[in-house]
Amino acid sequence: MPIPAPPLKSHKGRGGISNLPGRFSARQVESDEPQPDAAPDTVLRPMQARTIISHNQSPDIPFDHSINPYHGCEHGCIYCYARPSHSYLDLSPGLDFETQIFYKPNAVTQLLAAWEKPSYVCEPITIGANTDPYQPAEKQLRITRELLETFLKHRHPVSLITKGGLMFRDLDLLARLAERNLVSVAVSVPTMDADLKRILEPRIPSAAVRFRLIRTLADASVPASLLLAPIIPAVNDPEIESIIQRAAASGARNAAWIFLRLPNELKTIFREWLHTHMPDRASHVISLIRQASGNRDYDNRFGIRQRGRGPYATMIDTRFKAACHRYGIGSGRYSAILDRTAFVPPGQHQMTLGFD
Repeated sequence: MPIPAPPLKSHKGRGGISNLPGRFSARQVESDEPQPDAAPDTVLRPMQARTIISHNQSPDIPFDHSINPYHGCEHGCIYCYARPSHSYLDLSPGLDFETQIFYKPNAVTQLLAAWEKPSYVCEPITIGANTDPYQPAEKQLRITRELLETFLKHRHPVSLITKGGLMFRDLDLLARLAERNLVSVAVSVPTMDADLKRILEPRIPSAAVRFRLIRTLADASVPASLLLAPIIPAVNDPEIESIIQRAAASGARNAAWIFLRLPNELKTIFREWLHTHMPDRASHVISLIRQASGNRDYDNRFGIRQRGRGPYATMIDTRFKAACHRYGIGSGRYSAILDRTAFVPPGQHQMTLGFD
């Protein structure tokens, strides 16, 4: 008779419950040893990027080019769809994803190299599409700030997505980019419930800090929007209207929402978290997720993967649009029309550039 696995338990300040092996792991080992009382400490490792600009042709993503200064994210959001990317490094999408953080020290060098190519066409670049550019490591490494300095110097349009309060530090650069119509920011707030935030996204500032960030950006004339992502059935969906109301009062220009995405190993990682923190409603949450995903955990088809389908998804979209209308902000993913004409490639008229 097999010995039952020891019960899983959460770790303070970490979202992942276990170090589930990645899907490419050569040896799938299940331990019958008790979990350690403490989660692993954060380790920062340099990763030399061969290229820095990623490209996509996804019709449901409102940008074509992106930069991710970090691989892995210490914020520890349990729902992060980037978690499975750690499998490519033969690391776990679970605790490893939020404790084994890789940073790209040559990000600026590679960006300038891309801009120098005669074939380069200036299009807005999004920073933070996968992992947060303002996670804790940024405070000391300053890679995101150096990138913003480079965007400003060369008058290149840029958009950012973040949950991190560290963006306050870079308000000087963001304001100067905004003066030239070169920047927009989306701030993600999936919950205002402090207890839920603590387990859902453990190392992220409170919702109050993020709404203050939206207000500060708006006051500095930096276009700021709300990203309510992800919406998780029977977990944070009751907050839709209150979050939109607060974002509108904080100066957000518009709001967008994304349904919970569970690609690859994230299906198991999320279930571990759900059964650990919400055992009383775990089966109900999973049932609603599957209802909105064609009776599966995740439907990865374009047009469906971010919004779901069926009655539940339609109800969420209806509530969301009604709340945006009620509180006077736009509904839908914000795509600012940024200036592409002012870009000056490296090596051209450098004497006219700078931080004037």
